Amino acid sequence: MSSNVGLTTPRGSGTSGYVQRNLSNLRPRDNSFSPYPTDSLKHRQRQPNAEILEHDRLRQIEVQVFDLRDKLEDEEVEEDEIEAQTEALRRKLVSSDDGDQVKGDGKGKKGLKVHQVHELAKAKIEESERLRRALGIREDYEEGGHWKRGEERLREGIPEAKNEDGGRALKKERW
Repeated sequence: MSSNVGLTTPRGSGTSGYVQRNLSNLRPRDNSFSPYPTDSLKHRQRQPNAEILEHDRLRQIEVQVFDLRDKLEDEEVEEDEIEAQTEALRRKLVSSDDGDQVKGDGKGKKGLKVHQVHELAKAKIEESERLRRALGIREDYEEGGHWKRGEERLREGIPEAKNEDGGRALKKERW
């Protein structure tokens, strides 16, 4: 065997031990061409599904209503009174605009489980919005936009001038 490639001995392998080159192996090229547009490489925050969030909110309301019903049944309250109290609690929770009363923990993103994808996405968007406002970042901010604007200002502000050779060169300004 040459250069330690292949089997040390073909004995018992059921092959002749002949080593071939892998012609299907593609080597990377120098010019990196990406078939995907660069916009798709930017991070986009996953938007939560409003229907799923509303369903989970209503489910949490029903859990609280059921807990109240169970507690009242253990105290042997009349059925009419149980219905009235559970219906009043349900109306109160449904009419509240935010689901914070329903959750009850007030922990925000930390109180969520890994499988609560839409709630996590909503909490992440709210967190990003709070951070953006705290840092004073505009809503229309585009990452890397400063460099683009700087290049445009340079192109517009510096006219081309001829140098001694007759060739064109950029006029140098002192900052």
